[in-house]
Amino acid sequence: MSHPPQTSYRWYADTAVPDGMKVTQVYGWLVDGHGRVMARIDNGHWGLPGGTPEPHDTDRVATLVREVDEEVQVRIADPVYLGYQEVLHPEQPSHAQLRMVARIVELLPRRPDPDNGRVHGRLLAPFDAVLDRLNWGPSSEGQAACARRIAEARWGLPVMSPTAGPALD
Repeated sequence: MSHPPQTSYRWYADTAVPDGMKVTQVYGWLVDGHGRVMARIDNGHWGLPGGTPEPHDTDRVATLVREVDEEVQVRIADPVYLGYQEVLHPEQPSHAQLRMVARIVELLPRRPDPDNGRVHGRLLAPFDAVLDRLNWGPSSEGQAACARRIAEARWGLPVMSPTAGPALD
């Protein structure tokens, strides 16, 4: 019995995407003033807010800003590029999934995502709790470590011991 080819992921911290590599995703580690990070849930699947670059997006920050507004109705500030995750599949060209970290400055009223009409669940929780829900493996742990360092050093946020408990809506 043969097994289907496995997809693997490799994290490149603070590294530019190589010329010619397609960017298929821009996701953000969004951190609130209490040091909690946001995750979204859609149809039972946990993820980070973000999405696919559109042809009209002027840059990757614009993609993140648009996607977090559409998916989880959050306004962000001071987005910082963390690096990219290379997606490796034996039967397809590799591609990049960008990761950023940004501060949450406003939670807006909930509304349906214009792409699919669903209202995504939002969770604000410590990094470790979000990592457990994502269950993405070593690549996401590297991403979270980069996001934590920036949130603590740049914004002075208490990411190692958030000042509020988890909040889901």
